[in-house]
Amino acid sequence: MQNTRLNTLITRIAQQFIQWAENPWRRLSLIIISLLFGNFLASAIATSTGQRTDLDIVISLILLLITESIAWLTYGTTFGRYQLSERNSILGQRPIWIAILNSLKLGLIYGLFVEAFKLGS
Repeated sequence: MQNTRLNTLITRIAQQFIQWAENPWRRLSLIIISLLFGNFLASAIATSTGQRTDLDIVISLILLLITESIAWLTYGTTFGRYQLSERNSILGQRPIWIAILNSLKLGLIYGLFVEAFKLGS
């Protein structure tokens, strides 16, 4: 890629965000926020697809593909296994964006289970 101003700006912003998120409390707060956002997203998806019943199968297939691809990225690839920086490999932590995606996925699945229990009762 060429070293344009936009490319250097995006690279600097990403580096500053990674440095900012290295604090364990900030990392934990970002993971918890993404977990709660996944729960909210599940509730929003369930209510919006409940209005149009012809979309249920298509949306469930899309959600299945998204969650399985996030699981593959988190647990299946070597990139998901502690390869980003030296400090993360020493501490045994995943990169922050993979941890956020995985937490979002967990919140989404949990929220869909809660919505299913609500509909079943």
